[in-house]
Order: sequence, then C-alpha cells, then structure tokens
Amino acid sequence: MSGQHAQVYQSDLYRPLTDRQVQKIAGEALRILEKGGMLVHSRTGRAALRQAGARVDESTGVVRFPRALVEDAVSSNPSSITLHARKPGYDVVLEKNRVHYGTGGTAIYVLDPETGERRPSTIEDVILNARMVEQLENIHLFTINVFPNEIQSRDHIDVNRFFHSLDNTAKHVMGGLYSLAGCRRAVEMAEELAGGARALAGRPFVSFITLIISPFKIDDQYGEMTCYLAEKGLPVVVPTEPICGTTSPITLAGNVLTHIAETLGGITLVQSVRKGAPGICGSVGSITNLQTMDHVGGAIERAMINAAVSQLAQYFEIPLYSTGGTSDAVEVDIQAAYESAMSSLLVAMSGANYIHDIAGLMEADLTVSYDKLVMDNEILGMCQRVLRGIEVTDDTLAADLMIERGPGAHFLDADHTIEYMRREFYLPVISSREKREVPGRVPAARAARSFVERVRRQEAGSLIDPEVRERILEQFPEIVIPGS
Repeated sequence: MSGQHAQVYQSDLYRPLTDRQVQKIAGEALRILEKGGMLVHSRTGRAALRQAGARVDESTGVVRFPRALVEDAVSSNPSSITLHARKPGYDVVLEKNRVHYGTGGTAIYVLDPETGERRPSTIEDVILNARMVEQLENIHLFTINVFPNEIQSRDHIDVNRFFHSLDNTAKHVMGGLYSLAGCRRAVEMAEELAGGARALAGRPFVSFITLIISPFKIDDQYGEMTCYLAEKGLPVVVPTEPICGTTSPITLAGNVLTHIAETLGGITLVQSVRKGAPGICGSVGSITNLQTMDHVGGAIERAMINAAVSQLAQYFEIPLYSTGGTSDAVEVDIQAAYESAMSSLLVAMSGANYIHDIAGLMEADLTVSYDKLVMDNEILGMCQRVLRGIEVTDDTLAADLMIERGPGAHFLDADHTIEYMRREFYLPVISSREKREVPGRVPAARAARSFVERVRRQEAGSLIDPEVRERILEQFPEIVIPGS
C-alpha cells in the first residue's frame, strides 16, 4: 500500500463564499483585532506585540492590533512553507491551494486492535500509528494522533511523543505540545537528530501546534511556546477552535469570522517575535450539539466552515492547517464512513493546504481506530482522484479513435485502452468490487483489519541512525522505551 511519492493536487472546486463575502469577512476580522483585540496572558508575547506596534493594556492583558500591524504580519509571513520529510518524495509544500492529508487529534483512547474495545492510548499506540502512516500512501504526514497516558510528568510527554514518532516514520512529524519545558526538550531532541539547530531550521522535519483559545485568548503557556518556536524559526501552527453557539456566534458566518480573526492574531504574534518565521493558520472549529452542548465532530457544517476558512487563508496568502474526515460515530460503521467521506471531500475540494484529523479519528475526536485509519486512506485516494479532475486533450478525447473504429465497435483491444487503463481510474486497495459469488471475495472491513494485522506482525525497526538513536536516548533519559 505504500508509495514512493506523494500525489499532490490543487483545488478550488468548492467555494462556499463569494469573492465579495471573502473580502467582507477579511475586513471585519481586521476591525475586530483593532477594536476588540485579544487577551494575551504571555508576558513574552505582550512584549513582542508592543514592540511591533500593538496597543497593550498591561492591567487587563488585552492587546489591540492596529490594522497596519496585522497587514504587515501577513506580508512578512511566508506564503509557502515546506514541511520536510526524511522519506524521499514526501515533502509537504503548503501554499496556494495545494492539498495534503494527515492524522491528528491527540485522542486519549484507541479501539484496541485485538479486542476492538476502547481503552486509554499508550506509547505503543503512538508507535503503531506512526508505523501505519509510514505505509499508507494517501496520508502525507504524521500529526501525532494519540496521547501516551502512562507518562506521568507533563514535561516528559512532548519528547516521548516526538521521539517515538520519528523513530517509526520518516514522513514529516507534526505535534501538539503540553508544556514549555517539554516543548524545549522536543526541539532539542529534533536538533540532535538533525545535526544541529541550524540544520533543523533549514530543513525542518518536525513542526509544532500551539493554540489560540476561543474566544480571542492566547494563554500564558501556549503564548510562550509560540514565541519560543517563532524565535527558533521552526514551523508553528496557531490554530483556533471556536464552536458555534458557545465560543463563537452560533452562525456559520460568525464562526468563520472568529476563526480567521483569531488565527491572524496568532500569525501577528509569530511575526512580531521574528519577521519571516514560518507561521501557519489553523482551522479546527465546529458546531454545538444544542441538546447536550457538546462539540460535534462529524457535522457537515464543520466541513463548510473549514472550506470557508480555506478561502480566507488563500485570500491572505497564508498556509493553512485545516480539519476534515472526523466523525461522531463510536464504531467503525456506516456513520463513520459517510461523515468522514463527506467532510474529507468538501475540505479537500476547497484547496485547504494541510487537512489534519482526516484519518483514523472518531467519537468526536476522542478515539483513534486503526481499521478506520486504513478505511480513511481509501477515502483519501478517492478524494485525490476527484482533485485530479478530468484531463481533456485530443488524446484523452479519442475522437479519431471513435471515427476509426466506427459505429458498433468496441475498444477493449485498442492501444489507447492499454495506455490509459491503469492510470485513468482510482484503483481501491481494500474496497471489494467482485460479485457476491466470486470465491475468495474479501469485504472491505476484513481487508482493513488484515492490513492492520500485517503491520502489527512486521518487525518494528527504527528509522533513526543507530548511533544517533543511542546518543538521543542517553541525553534524554525521560524517553520511555516500551518493554525495556
């Protein structure tokens, strides 16, 4: 199932907003930041923003962003950011409307691959997910998607998650962070692996996710981590997760506006710390289940929101980390399939640069299923075929061939058929297209399970040079090796 190179396509097939609406929302976002501002608890962040020209009220922590400051930050933020991979052909270039897919979510549970029962996730699940992603060709990078519940110290979580991910996939690794001390250790570990700080910043094979807390708040810890990563010149996502009716206005338009205003505030913080640092917008929000007030993962409106934010990010020419493929299903069932497929396709068709959470997540982002990870890889292959579109040339139209063959003829033995038959269609990996009566027919669910079991049975070899790996384990004794 693994491929040598990632297939990358551009798309603007789904545009929920008109150009005039995009401009209206962009203007209102700048007005909100200037007039209402954001609550910034990070002392380093407030100092950097004040130095850059923001109006800071130290008594309240509210920072107001002059329009010119935000526009300057947008201008200085790179419009193209490469998330490098140690795996040839899997560099991820975030720009314009190029589309890539990955995992994510930091779920605290998995469906156990042996029992099928939900249980707390562990380091071994970080490892198995990384190994799975390494072999799933339509998943372009690994955003660390589970939490190692057995790690007791908050400051040890980050280095463990990043080490075990890098040890088991050579695709780019992105991850959220849990403490400033842990963030620093994870960066130091990656620098050791890269051969130094300059080498890592020059070709970053890791990137990091901080967080804007809706509505309009940058807390102390995430703010300090954002400043540290910006100063290091490493890619940092500043995502926001407003929920319709609770942390944003209930309307989709109000949620989209909250999204773009908040994440532009994060981009302004990044650029205030270091001009030209690689800041990435982030769009994660959704709607509210008004009966329970819970966050909803699989709503079609979530895909619409993220597609609209994609348009705004393209308007501002800032790379975007988006969300799709999530589900509220608690089993890998028909609901998991249709919710994931619909949102994956809509957000991909909007041209969102990197769509995270798009493989394996379920139960409103709380749980990862290995079987669903394989199923979603299949869905993403179909999405890729849609984005590739229909090629129209004299050769693909084949009008001369139709004339030559004449009425009533077939095309089975034509050279043209042989030339195109393997590349014109998406060939599914787990989907069954055989009739019921065909001997040996394997249903998709069983094929997904077989893939998971095959990966589990394979010997897990490290993808880090042995000498470097040994040196890292000596320098970072807080890294836990399962079974040792």
